[in-house]
This record gives sequence, C-alpha cells and structure tokens, in this order.
Amino acid sequence: MLTHTYETHLTWTGSTADGYRTYSRTHQAVTVPETQELTLSSDKAFRGDPMLLNPEQLLVIAASSCQMLSFLAVAARHGVTVVRYSDVAQGWMDMADKPQRVGRIRIDATIEVEGDVEVEEVRRMAHQAHEECFIANSLTSAIELEVTVLRR
Repeated sequence: MLTHTYETHLTWTGSTADGYRTYSRTHQAVTVPETQELTLSSDKAFRGDPMLLNPEQLLVIAASSCQMLSFLAVAARHGVTVVRYSDVAQGWMDMADKPQRVGRIRIDATIEVEGDVEVEEVRRMAHQAHEECFIANSLTSAIELEVTVLRR
C-alpha cells in the first residue's frame, strides 16, 4: 500500500546559559519542498498544490518545534548551555491505516552544548522533554526520537 512522507527541518541558535527566562524561543522550520508563506493546500496526493504547506507538514512541524522548545526548557532548568539545536523530522501516513492518519513521526535532533555535560545526560533530558511536550502528549502518532550530541 502507499505511504506518504512529510519532511521538515528545524534550526535554533542562541544560548540557554543565562537560564529559563532569557533564551530566545524563535526558530526556523523549513518544509521539503521549501515554502515561503503560510498559504496552505492539501497534500499533492490529495490533489493539492505541492508548493504549499499542507496540514500533515504542519503536524510534523508542530511535533518538531514542541520537542525543541521543551528540550531547551529542560536544559535551561538543569543549567546546561545549549548553543544550537537542529533536527530533521519526518512523518509517515500509511494509506492502509484506518482511519487514515499520520501514524509515525521521527525526529532526528542534533544538539550542540558547551561545558562539561555528559552526552547521556543530554540524551536523558531530550527524552524528558519528549514526555513534557504538549504536542506529543496530544497525538496518537508514535513519535521516535534520535539524538546526536555535539560539544563546542
């Protein structure tokens, strides 16, 4: 059966060094293909315009963005200095599923930190953030999280 795939890329730069209240929450999310405005259509598979955002992409963006924002909050509360976060997120809609839905989302996050923090601690915080993510807690989709940690 046919499966539709939706991919997004998210990037944040800044610093959580000064704690939870001060870091910027502004970040960029790009869909594939790239779009320039928030004009929406249905997916191409459903006779929509492939150059416009569709609801499925927005769902993947929401899961990705919430994961990042939740992680930054957890890291800041634990005194961990994060200076860059990026991810590639993909959502899959298997047309054989009834009811049809985006049944699986995978977030491959790359997190750059400063200071003497253990890689496993950063990964643990990422999974704690997943448990705290409002969007993940609102979905029935399976959400997979893969974390790569870089030190600056």
